[in-house]
Amino acid sequence: MSKFISKVIDITAKMLDLDPSKVTPSSRFTEDLGADSLDCVELMVAFEETFALEIPEEDLTDLTTVAAVADYLRDRDNAAVGVLADA
Repeated sequence: MSKFISKVIDITAKMLDLDPSKVTPSSRFTEDLGADSLDCVELMVAFEETFALEIPEEDLTDLTTVAAVADYLRDRDNAAVGVLADA
């Protein structure tokens, strides 16, 4: 399991007061984990703070599962590393 998936699972379980074993990469935040719209906003803010990046509003509609968020964060992290390496 990637560090991104593990961290997203940890944050999600903590913020939604769930057993981490119940949160899987395919878990959907609203349908499977019971998150409401406020929970989703708070989760995205926690992901932004943890990974020190901003998630634009237009990207939020695609971030419906744990794996989608982890992939998004991984891709953004790799892009930041690439930019830093080019500097």
